[in-house]
Amino acid sequence: MIKEIIVVEGKDDITVVKAALDAEVIATGGFGYKKEFVKTLKNISEKRGIIILTDPDYAGEQIRRDLAKHIKNCKHAFLPQGKALKKGDIGVENADKEDIVEAILKARPSNIERKEEFTKEELIVLGLAGGPKSREKREKLGEILGIGYANSKQFLNRLNNFGITRKEFKEALERIEPDHGR
Repeated sequence: MIKEIIVVEGKDDITVVKAALDAEVIATGGFGYKKEFVKTLKNISEKRGIIILTDPDYAGEQIRRDLAKHIKNCKHAFLPQGKALKKGDIGVENADKEDIVEAILKARPSNIERKEEFTKEELIVLGLAGGPKSREKREKLGEILGIGYANSKQFLNRLNNFGITRKEFKEALERIEPDHGR
């Protein structure tokens, strides 16, 4: 049983997550949730913790950011877009059980104290920003590190906010570029 309560967007997400894990799951019902719902999540997060697992799309990211802004000690789980896609529809409800379990196991808390471990310049040098295959590289790295896909600015924020270590980063980079030599 997962200790934390998993927060998803809809009822179909609840069904799929419960089929994959022994966990309590609660849905936001989309972006139209009320202040009272956020207050409830704050109380839950203080007692048991929460893991936010939203759809890997714009709306899901907006919900994640809004909840994280109000609930400081939550964890974040990410599904790669390719693993949450079925017939052109992106959502947690389309993911396989194994992918949901993997995302939850890789859930990371936001750091209370932000560290500037990684820089924009470094992402450019490593071909993770501004290059022809940058998006593809960030997507693969995000999946390995469990921080999801993001544009270069958001990817840098996630690296620094979710406490990714140099060692983790280097190992993940070597998995997508074995000859990287760093």
